[in-house]
Amino acid sequence: MQKIIYLFVNFLVLICCKQTNCTNLQSNFTTYTEAYNKIRSTEFAFVEDINTSKSSWISGASYYSCDNNFGYFILSTDSKNYIYKDLPINIWRDFKNANSLGSYYNLNIKNRYQLYLTN
Repeated sequence: MQKIIYLFVNFLVLICCKQTNCTNLQSNFTTYTEAYNKIRSTEFAFVEDINTSKSSWISGASYYSCDNNFGYFILSTDSKNYIYKDLPINIWRDFKNANSLGSYYNLNIKNRYQLYLTN
């Protein structure tokens, strides 16, 4: 039931509130849920999702860029979303073309480009 409510709230945010332009997006967030919802409800110059079905543990991957140089990267697993900030677009392109998404992620993205929360 909680998952259904969560999906419904995210749907409403995406449909009703997609008004923030990426240049006006705040750069500091207090929770990952806040960051996820605000990133997903913002209009970016470049947005791309990829098919992650070839991965055994990555269930989704999205990239959001305002300037086509750097952007937010959201990697989803069955249990959690990981958010990265200022990921270069060339890293995104290499990730989406990698033979193994998980290996590329572990070697080139994990523990780099992290989104840090503020209090």
